[in-house]
Amino acid sequence: MAQSLFMVLKQRHPEMIIDVMAPAWSEPLLDRMPEVRESIPLALGHGDLKLALRYQIGKRLRRSQYDWAILLPNSLKSALIPFWANIPRRTGFKGEMRYGLLNDLRLLDKKKLTMTVQRFVALGYDKGEPLPDNFPIPRLQLDEDRVSECTRRFGLKADNPILGLCPGAEYGPAKRWPVKYYAEVARKKITEGWQVWVFGSTHDQEISKKLCDQAGPGCIDLAGRTTLGEAIDLLSLTDWIITNDSGLMHVAAALDKSLIAMYGSSDPGFTPPLNDKAKVISLGLECSPCFERECPLGHLRCLLDIQPDLVLPLIMSTK
Repeated sequence: MAQSLFMVLKQRHPEMIIDVMAPAWSEPLLDRMPEVRESIPLALGHGDLKLALRYQIGKRLRRSQYDWAILLPNSLKSALIPFWANIPRRTGFKGEMRYGLLNDLRLLDKKKLTMTVQRFVALGYDKGEPLPDNFPIPRLQLDEDRVSECTRRFGLKADNPILGLCPGAEYGPAKRWPVKYYAEVARKKITEGWQVWVFGSTHDQEISKKLCDQAGPGCIDLAGRTTLGEAIDLLSLTDWIITNDSGLMHVAAALDKSLIAMYGSSDPGFTPPLNDKAKVISLGLECSPCFERECPLGHLRCLLDIQPDLVLPLIMSTK
């Protein structure tokens, strides 16, 4: 979603050079964003304070003489490195009382900026400047030679229609459409001559194995076998993708893929797939969105009531 901000910055300041400091795992994403010159791996775990290390990173960044730092996290600790890097303009929302660390401090109007991507984009405009109704949609850039090499490496072919499945969601079970439903959809599409590729990280391997075991032959388990970059390249070959509200959902949307996104405990109005081809399924129950990792009522109807029969008619071949 941050790519929309990068696109706005390049539209408004064509000569701007954009470097992005982010966790190392995000490098394959940033590498596929033409607006970004360089990704700077942030060697800090989630929640790590490590003041001495943050000071050293900030001190090293002084050599680059950056003019402007835009902070997307709202935490206090995220504001320390730009401050210690002596970057003259430091923009971000107030967040955790960051007075002094930020000198271009914004107050977040959650009723006006209802989507995460809108909040990111707003930071690319001057304080008080009216925002446009629309914003650029993220689009990852592919290298066709790299995609072809990736298919050869995994022994895959794109000769038949391909259904991609992304059954994981690290946040918790309340964001995961049931494995048995994914497997039922997979079995149906395999009988129709489709290939089914299952994507995910090493954390999703237990789920992906269950899915492929239930779906039977023809369901290819790629979870934990690919790097993020390889997953991006292989997702680009799919015809349709079924996914939970997850990072891979946003990747699929940025690849301009036809996709079906399942929403349980989360809010499709807050972090929707940014893609006109996306079909969002959310039942809008009274108890949702609850934003909980597990269903607090114990029934998980927000996902269990989305039966495969509701999903299958939405998938059409594009070959």
